[in-house]
Amino acid sequence: MKRLTFILAFLGLFIFSACEEMPTDTANHANETTVSNQKTVSTAAKQDEAKDTTEEVSPEKNQTEKLEELSVHFIDVGQADATLFRYRSGEEQYTVLFDTGDWRGSEVTNYLTGNDVNFIDLVIVSHPDADHIGQLEQVMQTFDVGEVWMSGNESSSQTFQDAIEAVLASNADYYEPRAGEEFAIGPLQIEILYPDNISGKTNEESISALFTYDNVKFVLTGDAGLREETYMRSNFNVSADVLHLGHHGSKTSNDPAFIDAVSPKIVVYSAGADNSYGHPSPEVVSAIEERNIELYGTAIHGTILLTTNGTDIQIDTNIAAPDSGTTGSEQMSQNKNKETEQVSSSSCVNINEATVEELQQIIHIGPERAVDLIELRPFQTISDLTKIAGIGSARMADIQTEGIACVQ
Repeated sequence: MKRLTFILAFLGLFIFSACEEMPTDTANHANETTVSNQKTVSTAAKQDEAKDTTEEVSPEKNQTEKLEELSVHFIDVGQADATLFRYRSGEEQYTVLFDTGDWRGSEVTNYLTGNDVNFIDLVIVSHPDADHIGQLEQVMQTFDVGEVWMSGNESSSQTFQDAIEAVLASNADYYEPRAGEEFAIGPLQIEILYPDNISGKTNEESISALFTYDNVKFVLTGDAGLREETYMRSNFNVSADVLHLGHHGSKTSNDPAFIDAVSPKIVVYSAGADNSYGHPSPEVVSAIEERNIELYGTAIHGTILLTTNGTDIQIDTNIAAPDSGTTGSEQMSQNKNKETEQVSSSSCVNINEATVEELQQIIHIGPERAVDLIELRPFQTISDLTKIAGIGSARMADIQTEGIACVQ
């Protein structure tokens, strides 16, 4: 079986350890040996120790072997995130999924199934918001998964609760990585840039990571904010060829100083077309354009596919959704049109989609409670609004009597 190994840098000492053995997979993985025995590429500081404790291929051979193609799919999942890494090493196929899309869709599982995925080595959920953890339950129920990483922060949303239950019901290992840890999954190296610890700030403490495939590097930061970007660039070499903009391109992330530190050739953002948040922020777009960096976004380009041999990068856009004949953008547009038709047929304020301004049409929902409401999405019923601080049974009765709020 494949398993992940990591190197933890702490107080100048390097401690090498391996995660638990992964569950039995389908035929593609039936005859595999463990990663730690043959497929882990150690960092330079650990090569001598690795020779003593594993039977991996020698560093000299790894350096001269030609890597097979890595494909990185920035899947069009509307106003949400989902990024798929796929690559081979010899006879072994590897799959890593970073974030799992929005809770209202099934684009991620459909896309993976359409691309012949049957085993996922690693699922990383940057943070527990429903537009990042949204389809994790489906993923866990549809595919065999070797390991799941989360930040450790929690959410009271039903989507989060269902996702956790699905992870616990699976045979997958679970881990909460921290800044400074380094991992290898075959020829793909992963260095954790954030968080160094957690305090309940779900967005800010998103798992952020540097992915290295030979000479090509990718930085993904979930919804980490400006302060967290400062920590990353101050403590790590974040230079990379590709930057996935934080928080869908919001100006609460993507500090120009961080962009300069990454110094990417290509920038990608994940956002829904005509989204109510105004993502990506015009200020962020301007910063990218001023630096003459290539900019791609799922809102415009649909699913974006980057392929690399470890040296060069090829970009393809508007990748057709599997088995549909339509692009991801077209599919999301169709879904949005259906949602618009449903909303227009009713005067209700959909608490799972409404903006801060729209939510304030509801009695007892002011600016602060509107923000709290958005953080707690999704809701299964109107009664779930009692999760918001200050909404008790009396105010809940007023909301229900008013009849404006609805769940769709």
